[in-house]
Amino acid sequence: MATRRTPKIENILPLTPLQEGLLFHAAYDDAGSALYNVQVALDLEGSLDVPVLRRSVEAVVRRHPTLRASFRRRAAGDTVQVIQSEVATPWEEHDLTAVPDGELATEVERITLRIRAGRFDLAAAPLVGFALIRRRADRFRLVLTNHHIVLDGWSTSLLLRELFLVYGAGGDASVLPPAVSPQAFFAWRGEQDAPAARQAWRAALDGLAEATRVAPYADSHTATATEQIVLTVPENLTAAVGERARSLGLTLNTVVQGTWGLLLSRLTGADDVVFGTTVSGRAPELPDVESVIGMLVNTVPVRVRTDRGETLAALYTRLQEEQSKLVAHHQLGLTEIQSLTDIDGELFDTLVVFENYPVDRAVDTVGGVRVTGTEAHNTVHYPLSLLAHPGDRLVLQLGYRPDILTDTAARRIGDRVLRLLRLFADAAADTRVDAVDLLGDDERRLLVEWNDTARPVSRRSVAELFAAQAAATPGHTAIRYGGLTTTYRELDDRANRLASDLTGRGIGPEDVVALAMPRSTEMIVSLLAVLKAGAAYLPIDPAYPRERIEFMLTDARPVLLITTSDTAERLGTRTGTARLLVDGPRATEGIPR
Repeated sequence: MATRRTPKIENILPLTPLQEGLLFHAAYDDAGSALYNVQVALDLEGSLDVPVLRRSVEAVVRRHPTLRASFRRRAAGDTVQVIQSEVATPWEEHDLTAVPDGELATEVERITLRIRAGRFDLAAAPLVGFALIRRRADRFRLVLTNHHIVLDGWSTSLLLRELFLVYGAGGDASVLPPAVSPQAFFAWRGEQDAPAARQAWRAALDGLAEATRVAPYADSHTATATEQIVLTVPENLTAAVGERARSLGLTLNTVVQGTWGLLLSRLTGADDVVFGTTVSGRAPELPDVESVIGMLVNTVPVRVRTDRGETLAALYTRLQEEQSKLVAHHQLGLTEIQSLTDIDGELFDTLVVFENYPVDRAVDTVGGVRVTGTEAHNTVHYPLSLLAHPGDRLVLQLGYRPDILTDTAARRIGDRVLRLLRLFADAAADTRVDAVDLLGDDERRLLVEWNDTARPVSRRSVAELFAAQAAATPGHTAIRYGGLTTTYRELDDRANRLASDLTGRGIGPEDVVALAMPRSTEMIVSLLAVLKAGAAYLPIDPAYPRERIEFMLTDARPVLLITTSDTAERLGTRTGTARLLVDGPRATEGIPR
């Protein structure tokens, strides 16, 4: 009986900061979701040689260490990538040629979703798998699924390009140049000037007063699958935005980031906001780094400070200058960057990703097989995210957690992104930040309707209006309190008597009278009396601490304090303010000043 060979360990590599973050979320997510599964589906047409395709898959996996990696915790407590010398690449085949045309699309989607929902065991290599779905004799769907911890978007594009080059050579990987090992990348990371990077990020975030969270009370680690809204920017607007950016010397990435920063500013009401972005991590000074297949990207914060008197062009130009200074320090991990601020917890809960490596450009036609369509699925744990795909038509994927945002709210956010892009593209207007209007026509209409509360208002005072009401309905109930009722006539009479006492004391316009009374009929009588005398009243809650009441009296310096006998005993104020006791319907008892 043949014995099964145990795969050898070829190498052990450290983790990048983002891999450490993904590992944390995988451990936190004990519910077993596949939130960080990334999937690319290619629709193929032609005479596909399935055995050759499978050999090509195995050949490409053998070429790249990352595709043979698992993640293990060592006795020292740290986690490393363990690269095995060989792995069995998961491969599925599904023949749907017998499925009726009306059911075919549904069955293809069911299989694709079922594969994507499968959970990877990060301690078992490989963390990548392939499936081939035969839809008809000459039509197929090739599905690549991996955990995000082993491949970034750039690497996925490289992997597919290599796969089809090898397929075109009959499964012979020798047509490719030697694979670039990620070893040099990790060595380069270890040589970077960490103190200089920390200083640069400390300066970039200096003065940031608070985190920017659109969902401050949500658990950002909850493994909730996000919903997607796809916004396809019209070709003419895409061209106009691109032309405007070029005229200002800006990248399209800067325009997207500036747009998101302005949107967050309006959503949160803050002039200083921060969000996350994904950077390539591929330093240009590192030889052949663009050919490395693995997870090299990093997530870093982007800070956008808005000056309301600034134009959009000036804001975006300043943003690009600020971000350019940080490019050399993109290798620093997000956890360490956040520790450089005085803010507890996460700095942000939204993410912007600018994907300049579209998969559909990786392959086209090879070996008689043509790629007729691509679908990519990639989600994040953030409550709100924006993935931008450049092209003749800029495509924006707005991701949102449905447990935090409704579909309607998310679509309004998407509409505002498009509105900001139109404002930026309008070079003639060169809109100022304080003139940016993000409300749609429906929202503007509601704003007008809900605030249309204008009514004719009499120029008479409150005291005059009350007197008119008392004259019109003298026998109607004005107050119910403690089982007793007081009519308008009774209330008016009592208020007039007290007002006469106040005016007899010389109290009138420009005077302030403090009212320290519990909720009662006497409180309403006293309030009306002060107004009838022409003075202003200062309400004081008797339940306030004595020190607080004394401070209010000292600060406002009222000419008189109206209270009740019980309240006066509790207050015992030492401010020297004259007091007037009002107890029930009887005449007031004055206490000399």
